[in-house]
Amino acid sequence: MSFALTDIGLNLTHDSFDHDRETVIAQAVAAGVTHMVITGATLDGSRAAIALARRHPRCMRATAGVHPHHAQELQEAERGELRRLLREPEVAAAGECGLDYFRNLSPPVEQRRAFALQLELAAEVGKPVFLHQRDAHADFCAILRERLPALAGGVAHCFTGNGAELDDCLAMGLSIGITGWICDERRGTHLRELVRHIPAERLMLETDAPYLLPRDLVPRPATRRNEPRWLPHINAVVARCRGESDEALAALTHANSLRFFGMTAATVPAVATPVATLA
Repeated sequence: MSFALTDIGLNLTHDSFDHDRETVIAQAVAAGVTHMVITGATLDGSRAAIALARRHPRCMRATAGVHPHHAQELQEAERGELRRLLREPEVAAAGECGLDYFRNLSPPVEQRRAFALQLELAAEVGKPVFLHQRDAHADFCAILRERLPALAGGVAHCFTGNGAELDDCLAMGLSIGITGWICDERRGTHLRELVRHIPAERLMLETDAPYLLPRDLVPRPATRRNEPRWLPHINAVVARCRGESDEALAALTHANSLRFFGMTAATVPAVATPVATLA
């Protein structure tokens, strides 16, 4: 493949990658995924994402934040530590933060409090937000709209919503991250029409690895673990839905992602010798 891609959201510090993380990175780069943004979903996970990005400074950045599932872990006492992490040069965005009422692994009131706290810190440090929302659209929009003027932008990570929700996100100026959910014939077919309505300058792609393995991969991988090397497949599906060439869509989303996350298009060097775990 002759074109480059950016995976804006992957959980590469997940323990399912502990035995072959550097091999996974090498295979992604070989597939054309030259840049990756490693998601931080807890304070410890954010530290690990920063450490990984620090090891691969030319092709990786990290986010730092607390997923709504873990909202109870982010109290006022942790504000200073999250602020410190957000100021690290490897951190390109605040998050993954937002609301998730689908599972409610943290009480909604705690989710709303932690979300507001993280938006305040993002505004303070001047970094955009990497946003999560599931079954909480009204509250998500209400909290976010109030703080939009102070924010340096945001991306709706793993967008899976309907047309009205897409319209709301676009009206708030958000970029939209599309994952392999669009490849799911059970749940994602509505996205195949909706992606046509995302403005070119707002569209980005992601795998959310190790989650959301595209269901239409042929041949099927031996395991259900998703990997960044499958991003070209997602690119091809989205390109087909939008009536664009694979190369044109890759160039578009790659440029959008580099700009949003403050990365450069420098050639990615050979990946380091594989190691088993994070340093």
